[in-house]
Amino acid sequence: MNKTYIPKQNIKHKWYLINAKNQTLGRLSTKIATILRGKNEVSYTPYLNNQSYIIIINARSIVVTGQKKFQKTYIRHSGRPGGLKKETFEQLQERIPNRIIEKSVKGMLPKGPLGRKLFTQIKVYSGNEHPHIAQNPDIISLN
Repeated sequence: MNKTYIPKQNIKHKWYLINAKNQTLGRLSTKIATILRGKNEVSYTPYLNNQSYIIIINARSIVVTGQKKFQKTYIRHSGRPGGLKKETFEQLQERIPNRIIEKSVKGMLPKGPLGRKLFTQIKVYSGNEHPHIAQNPDIISLN
């Protein structure tokens, strides 16, 4: 009988820093989702959390191609009658620029308990400053 062997390993927290300045939204989001899932590691297992944390800075200066800046809409609902709210990419970027990246990455993560846990491991900041200097994050360049 064949049995799957999963080595007991001490999974250490790995912190990564990504600068989103002038990066395309979709390409940046897929890279972030891949690292969060652990697909860049040799010991990738689909149902395990590999404890990668990602810090994204300069979320305010993310870009999209074509006319998406004016045509892409973000919809939310309060749950009350008549509570539907619509915003364009440009309006949301002015109001809460972090939410654009968060929403994009969350859609690429698995649905269920694992995806919800992975989503808590992403930290998005609109400016250049972040409070995670003590974690010594590895800088990832996406060029």
